[in-house]
Amino acid sequence: MLDFFTIFSKGGIVLWCFQGAGVTESFTGPVNALIRSVILQERSGNNSFTHGALSLKYKLDNEFELIFVVGFQKILTLTYVDKFIDDVQLHFRDRYKNELEQKGALKHLNYSYDFEDDFKMLLRGAEDTSKARSPAPMRTFKESDKSQKTVKSMIEKKGGDKAKEKGGKKNKNTKKEAPAAEPVKVDQVKTSSAAPKTVENGTQGLNPDEIMQKKREEFFRKRLVGTTEKPSKSPKPQKPKEKQMRVWDMGGNSTKDLDYSGRNGESSTNGTDQKLEAQSDPEMQLSPMKGDLLSVDYESSEDGMTEEEDEEKRVVVSEINKTRSTKVGGFGGMFGMLKSLVGSKSLSREDMESVLDKMKDHLIAKNVAADIASRLCDSVAKKLEGKVMGTFTTVASTVKSALQDSLVQILQPKRRVDILRDVMEAQSQRRPFVITFCGVNGVGKSTNLAKISFWLIENGFRVLIAACDTFRAGAVEQLRTHQRRLNSLHPPEKHGGRMVVQLYEKGYGKDAAGIAMEAIAYARNQVFDVVLVDTAGRMQDNAPLMTALAKLIAVNMPDLVLFVGEALVGNEAVDQLVKFNQALADHSMSDMPRLIDGIVLTKFDTIDDKVGAAISMTYITGQPIVFVGTGQTYNDLRSLNARAVVSALMKA
Repeated sequence: MLDFFTIFSKGGIVLWCFQGAGVTESFTGPVNALIRSVILQERSGNNSFTHGALSLKYKLDNEFELIFVVGFQKILTLTYVDKFIDDVQLHFRDRYKNELEQKGALKHLNYSYDFEDDFKMLLRGAEDTSKARSPAPMRTFKESDKSQKTVKSMIEKKGGDKAKEKGGKKNKNTKKEAPAAEPVKVDQVKTSSAAPKTVENGTQGLNPDEIMQKKREEFFRKRLVGTTEKPSKSPKPQKPKEKQMRVWDMGGNSTKDLDYSGRNGESSTNGTDQKLEAQSDPEMQLSPMKGDLLSVDYESSEDGMTEEEDEEKRVVVSEINKTRSTKVGGFGGMFGMLKSLVGSKSLSREDMESVLDKMKDHLIAKNVAADIASRLCDSVAKKLEGKVMGTFTTVASTVKSALQDSLVQILQPKRRVDILRDVMEAQSQRRPFVITFCGVNGVGKSTNLAKISFWLIENGFRVLIAACDTFRAGAVEQLRTHQRRLNSLHPPEKHGGRMVVQLYEKGYGKDAAGIAMEAIAYARNQVFDVVLVDTAGRMQDNAPLMTALAKLIAVNMPDLVLFVGEALVGNEAVDQLVKFNQALADHSMSDMPRLIDGIVLTKFDTIDDKVGAAISMTYITGQPIVFVGTGQTYNDLRSLNARAVVSALMKA
């Protein structure tokens, strides 16, 4: 039933393994995938993992730094696996406790763990208990209650139903007769309601003539008051003032002065207009950005202690004082105090529960998606469960340190991200390096595309911008403005008479995939180094637009697909990335679909320390954050500093 079972240390040394009868394939591939995808990426909240046709279950032993992994076919439903892996862990620990306490790789390599007989005994017992718990066989017809019914009982039931129907008819007749008594009730209600009215009007104890006289006086009084106040009751509404048109000082007298649609960046090759624009705009006097990008500023958050740490330290101090007061004269008090503090306590889930709940609420308050925060806390709990605490440490500090390490591990890229080197490799192959930008509406795709263009130009590359947003009004004009400004900062005279940035556009309403293909071919012929493809913003639920994006990526096969997301979102970031990746996989025409390769995190300067979106996006995709937008100028582009983000995230 089981394909394999293996026990190995966190250092990668296999202590013992078992392979099922008839299984010829090696289990190193699934186990290595489990290590890469789950254990190294701090995703151990769930104890199951699927790899191809195999389903893997694992358990961490944090005290001895061991991992127990069992693999079986995915189509099988083995209910005993969870209990079985727990039994194997306890039995292995108890038998080889002395050998496991001697830490060191050489000790593990030199010792042979003969565990096969014990393993088979435990497996046989687990399979027997699962068979004993198998569902009871189906009863025969004679054993069922239905076979005990007779014709007589069925006839009696029918008679009972008829009696009920008759009773129901009688009830209906009584209901029909009931309205005859209603007029009496109405008269009673009228007489009872008349009494309070007379009390309210002050007519109690008056004869009918006096009541009539009083009502006439009230009537005439209301008429006189109504005629005097009638004119001022509803004054005529005044007409609202019309809005006056604002006249701008430098607006021009005609709309032709404001029409830039006929002007393109190519028309001003002499660069005179661009020079004047660069000189008149002080914001365009930018600092150079050669080489790698600067990282996000690091701010340490380790100065102040959290409330949990303070509280636990107070508890520890009070326990020390108690032990001192009870055992002053002997060595027992001192040794007992040290025993309570020095590493002798192994952590349990109950010890960490309250701290993890506070950590989870803290992460959600810092914009981490609720589901991601829950998974992170579960992963930290599994990582620490059974681990012996360090000397003079508290539960809160231990959990916080483990959570910080997990967050840094998540944010650090799992593969090399060096765009400048990749562009140089594409240059050696005499082809352009293609980057496609995608994302939802209004996150800053075009703006950050211009920032990346400026960074690439500063490093000596020629850039072609492909305007594939053929849907949004003004999208092409926005890119044309960026192209004109970038060319004014790097005039053609300094680059051998060639413009360093050009815009390839075909207007609106065209096929975006076709425009991207033509732009790449144009860049190859004109020897451009980089092609930046700007796409239309689209919501993740819009199926036609997601199909068009998947077509653009499948047809042109860009070198890098970047998802542009803003740092302001919380749970929405998870939904966006999951559905973008799912749409790219569903609408792709190949067996190995092209998914998102990296993330551009925008509006990072607007969120203070609520940086949880970075954790959510990286955790969902497993892809790195390549660029971070920190402002509105071309210089406001940074690379991610994992420790800086985690520091801001853990700051109270």
